[in-house]
Amino acid sequence: MNRRLIAVLVIVLLLPVIASIQMAQPAAGEVLKSDKERITSPDVSTSEQALLVEGNSAFAFELYQALKGEEGNLFYSPYSISLALAMTYAGASGETAQQMADTLQLLLDQDKLHPAFNWLDAELAKRGEGAEGKDGEGFRLNIVNAIWGQKDYEFLSDFLDVLAENYGAGLRILDFMTETEKSRLTINDWVSDQTEGRIEDLIPQGAIDELTRLVLTNAIYFNAAWEYPFDEDMTADGPFYLLDGGQVTVPMMKQTESFGYTEGEGYQAVELLYDGDELSMVIFLPEAGEFEAFEEGLQAQQVCDIISGLQPTEVALTMPQFEFDSEFSLKDTLAGMGMPIAFSPHDADFSGMTGKPELFISDVVHKAFVAVDEAGTEAAAATAVIVGTTAVPEPPVKVTLDRPFIFLIRDIETGAILFVGRVMNPGA
Repeated sequence: MNRRLIAVLVIVLLLPVIASIQMAQPAAGEVLKSDKERITSPDVSTSEQALLVEGNSAFAFELYQALKGEEGNLFYSPYSISLALAMTYAGASGETAQQMADTLQLLLDQDKLHPAFNWLDAELAKRGEGAEGKDGEGFRLNIVNAIWGQKDYEFLSDFLDVLAENYGAGLRILDFMTETEKSRLTINDWVSDQTEGRIEDLIPQGAIDELTRLVLTNAIYFNAAWEYPFDEDMTADGPFYLLDGGQVTVPMMKQTESFGYTEGEGYQAVELLYDGDELSMVIFLPEAGEFEAFEEGLQAQQVCDIISGLQPTEVALTMPQFEFDSEFSLKDTLAGMGMPIAFSPHDADFSGMTGKPELFISDVVHKAFVAVDEAGTEAAAATAVIVGTTAVPEPPVKVTLDRPFIFLIRDIETGAILFVGRVMNPGA
């Protein structure tokens, strides 16, 4: 598999519990577009921007706490999940909407929230001009939304308008009822196209059936070179110590450079910029024997405090190459986090989509892939600027990632966290 890719996709499936409403619509394969154009300059105040990012960050690490019980390596895009579920939230009402807002940490009212997501998407689209990708081609951070609806099924124009104006998404018509498998393959083909063929067969057989009425998708593809690439000649096999006391031998990259660095009780943190100085990877390395305690306390405010403490420091960095993927059905996780009604066939209220409370979420499927080597990373984007110092150089701080660590990729200017990961075994 190409090591120069990070792709993330979220699917939300909604099924009705009563018969569908009949309405003449375009034939299968066509796109039902709202007559509204996407708003290119949304009116979003600075406080609203901050509340969006604050809520998304809080959800990112509450989700981490819910997922950390998974075995082994972990990688996901909280931004992608928030974005796809925000589109779904646009059609939620009553207690369903309240539970979704509380669980997803949506701190803005509907009329402010969707323009704020539109603003953030526009900001991220500006990143990487003139920067390099790790494959020698240009930097890429592509975020794409698509909505897939049942042929001849009525969706309210107000719902479609919100999606068109703020998420750039028209309703693509499929026939889940009579062409179930063809519909699944159509969506999977779209996913493959958006991720340059790196995410295949996202929706497994059986996830879509003849009762499916709506599928909301979001795909992220990220490809960026390091600001300071590692010298391949410096890479050599070395030990990585596992939590169970064992060890594996993996390629360990090395360089000494000025990175953002801080340390605190029980941890070190280092920030690696991507080319263009707009995105970065922040790595948290707990002290030996302290990983579980550090992970247990990992929350958005702690992450924010650590990042604010980063200072340009000469760092002798040793870190492993790694490449892995993760995939989840998030239905039970999200229900357990506080939004069970959205998944209830009897109680869910998405009447904002159809005018009647006849839909519920059947599943949320998430899949992600990350690869890190000497040239760069494929995982999402976050940006930081490292400022050189004119002081007399001190001996470099040593940061050796030879034991489990946690990392994130963030946009520096907005503070948006796009990806979160955990490396337990880089050789797995």
